[in-house]
This record gives sequence, C-alpha cells and structure tokens, in this order.
Amino acid sequence: MSLNGPSIIPAPLRSLPWGMLAPLTLLVFFGATVLYSAAGGRLGPYAVRHVLNFVVFLGLAIFLSRQPQHRFRQAAYPLYGILVFLLVLVEAVGKVGGGSQRWLNLGFMQLQPSELMKPGIVLVMATFFAGLPPTMTRGWRALVAPALLLGLPAGLVIIQPDLGTGLAICFGATVVIFMAGVPLWWFISGGIAAAIAAPLAFFFALHDYQRNRVLVFLDPEADMLGTGYHITQSKIAIGSGGFFGKGLGNGSQSHLNYLPESHTDFAFATMAEEWGMMGGLFILAVFFGVLFRWGMGVARRAPDRFSQLLAAGMTCTVFFYVAINMSMVMGLAPVVGIPLPFISHGGSSMMTNMICIGAIMAVDRWTRFSPH
Repeated sequence: MSLNGPSIIPAPLRSLPWGMLAPLTLLVFFGATVLYSAAGGRLGPYAVRHVLNFVVFLGLAIFLSRQPQHRFRQAAYPLYGILVFLLVLVEAVGKVGGGSQRWLNLGFMQLQPSELMKPGIVLVMATFFAGLPPTMTRGWRALVAPALLLGLPAGLVIIQPDLGTGLAICFGATVVIFMAGVPLWWFISGGIAAAIAAPLAFFFALHDYQRNRVLVFLDPEADMLGTGYHITQSKIAIGSGGFFGKGLGNGSQSHLNYLPESHTDFAFATMAEEWGMMGGLFILAVFFGVLFRWGMGVARRAPDRFSQLLAAGMTCTVFFYVAINMSMVMGLAPVVGIPLPFISHGGSSMMTNMICIGAIMAVDRWTRFSPH
C-alpha cells in the first residue's frame, strides 16, 4: 500500500507544503533547545510553552490555509476596524508593562492588538490595491487612502509607546504599496522627507529611553555598564561562541545573568554563545534558504493581484522581524524590542508569524487549485 494513498495520509495533510513546514518545525524545536538552556536546563517555563504555542498556532495556520480567497477579502475591512477599536481600547483600559501600555487583559490571556495589526495591515492594503484599477495606482488615490489606513493604527501603536511594532506595521504596508506599482518617486520623496524629519523627531518626538537607544547604537562603549549594557553583553556572547560554540548549557553570559532578556529579544545571542556560527548559519539557512525563498516564490506564482500582494506582504512582515532582531543583537541597529521569529519566547510573536505563514499557505493553495 502506498504511503501517499488516501487511506494512509488524509488529503488535507498531503496538500500542505511540507518542504517548508518540516524545516520550520525543526527551527522551532531548535528554538526550544535554546530556551531550555536559557531557563537553566529546565523545560519550563519557556521551552514547553514555546512548542505548545507553535502547535496551537500551526493549527490556526492550517485553518487559514483552507479558506477561499473571497473570505480573506470580505474579512479585510471588518477585521481592520476591529483591530483599530482594540488599539483605542488599549489606550483606555490597557495593561501597562515595562513602561508601555500594549496589552488587553482577557482573563485567560494577555492580548496585544498591535501584533495582530501587522498581518492585518497587509491584508487590508492588499485588498485595497486589488480593488484599485492598475491605471489608478499612479494617481493620488493610490496614496491618500493607504496613508489614512496606515496612519491611524501606526500612530496608536507608536504612542503606546511601541516604536518597533509601529515600524513593523509601516514596513508591511510599504511593501504592499511598493509591490502594487505606486510610482517610485513617491518613495524617494518620502525617504527625503523622513531624512529631514528624523532630527526633529529625535529631539521632540522620541521618549528619553528611545533617544538613549539611538545614542547607544551610535556609541555603545560610551556607557557600557548603563545604557550600553544590553548590546555590549550581546556582542560578547556572540563573539565568545566562536565557530562551534561552547556547548548546550555552557553559555556563561546567559547562565551567569550577564545577558538581559536572554529568552526573548536576545535569544539569538544566547544561541550563538552555545551553538556558535554553525547555529547561526542553520537559522539563516532556514529563514532565507527555505522560508523567504518559499514565500516569495508563492507570491511570484500567485494567480492574481490580491494573492501576489498578500503573499509578498506577509513574507516581508516575517523577515522584518528577522532582519531587525539580528541587526539589533549584533549592534547593527538600535534596540527596539523585536523578538526573533520561532526562536524567541513569546506567544504574541508566534501567533503573528504563524498567521503570516497561514496566509501564504492559503495563497499557495489558491495557486495550485486555480484553473490555468
């Protein structure tokens, strides 16, 4: 009897993109190993929850992948409205933690609406541009409406304050706008305007801790025991790992509590100290050799404009996390509090990234079952 027969493996399981899911699952279990070490050789509280979060949200991703395209498009604007309402609710009654007001206490869980807005903004932008005639993408309507759709949630997130998540929302939306064919000179003009506004924003718009992060990025050695402590310890951990690392459980920076947030924002540094460059190359291979290549391939093969924009936007949203976190822990970008997907501990991050994966899987399914 063939293992590929319907009596052995159900058709819905056979249709899943296992060439992506298998390496992704391996990456998640590697992340659980890093979290096991970060907890001092204990499965709780990080490693077990990390795997359970993945299993639960993998189920969500598979559910999303089975939905027809019209349901995604029908849900876009109502979902956007609900998320904006939740962001307003965060400002009114949200829970404060770490100096920021980002969470809603639902009793059984702490919901961070700004995380859901990352895939949500990509969905609503893809829906908008799919309904806009291609000839109109070069007119003002192609910019004004998306600017309003983006400005409201991004502004609400930034004032929480959560600059990192606000930038992630803006990045996902910008990718969709760019892929939709909006004139390039608009982006050049926006870049020039941002460069002019950056000094003003630094002195008058950023909070004190955000300004300190930028100053630390420019000169981390200026205050190695104060504001530059995080990034200094992270670079020590990464550098001391060498090529093969010190071995599981032998990382002095994390186990002696020199490395802050060793299980969340700086989980990559924890990994690099114990697994060395080989561990880092494995993570890069899965992210860029498998996930990014698969996601952009799905976007390239997509049968219509909406599907292309959705898959490309969701793929780039995941890789914004990857690029910023890795740059941050190596001192190539300011510390903005963005976790590393599938490695760092955190249910909200896992949920967001698996929603993105589920949406890309849906586009892949629409492509395979669309008439040619």
